Amino acid sequence: MAVNRVRTGIDGLDEMLQGGLPENHIVVVMGSFGTGKTTLGLQFIVEGLKHEEPCIFISLEEDKDSITKNASSFGWDLSGAIDKKKLGLFKLEPSDAKTTIVRIKSELPKFIKSFGAKRVVLDSVSLLNMMFTDENERRSNLFNLCQLLRSTGATVLLTAEVKDENPRSSRDGLAEYTADGVLLLQSDESREGGEVQLTVRILKMRRTNHSRRVKPYSITDKGIVVHAGAEIF
Repeated sequence: MAVNRVRTGIDGLDEMLQGGLPENHIVVVMGSFGTGKTTLGLQFIVEGLKHEEPCIFISLEEDKDSITKNASSFGWDLSGAIDKKKLGLFKLEPSDAKTTIVRIKSELPKFIKSFGAKRVVLDSVSLLNMMFTDENERRSNLFNLCQLLRSTGATVLLTAEVKDENPRSSRDGLAEYTADGVLLLQSDESREGGEVQLTVRILKMRRTNHSRRVKPYSITDKGIVVHAGAEIF
């Protein structure tokens, strides 16, 4: 059966994914601070807006103003899409933990459907999980959230922080198991001259073949560029 693809807007990454993310997948973008997780999420949204797809960006860290400024630093103007109701930008307050979760469960799927959103980004699921102290509660909430998001028909990106001691695992080790796909962004500072090398790999992607190679990428003034033709040395 042919898989419908949703382009990320990052050419080299789409090449690694054989054309883009499978439609209606939930994909976790994992990485440490500074690897460009939020940028990748914004770039994914901007690609959707280029094709007139309604999109939703939910942040637990930054407010609307900060997100639009962040986007404009890459030359992406979100204001027109917000005015036309093509883009919904929302800030959830992690401090208001239980209410936030209840709101997400009751309102988010309905809202995504009524908005007609084709793409949704939640930045970050690690902060959402930190609202729960109990491991089982965390697991069931994340699982339920993924089920709810899947039911909307949208293609979803969740960002997640990685563990310091194991940069191939998300902070709570849960996100990668509940999602359909996992992109891992890493920064390696062990190179000569102290230069940081950023790399991306696809750890998992259900229902599709994909590149298993590690590829370098750069965060430029126009967003993320994956150098799919390059090898890591």
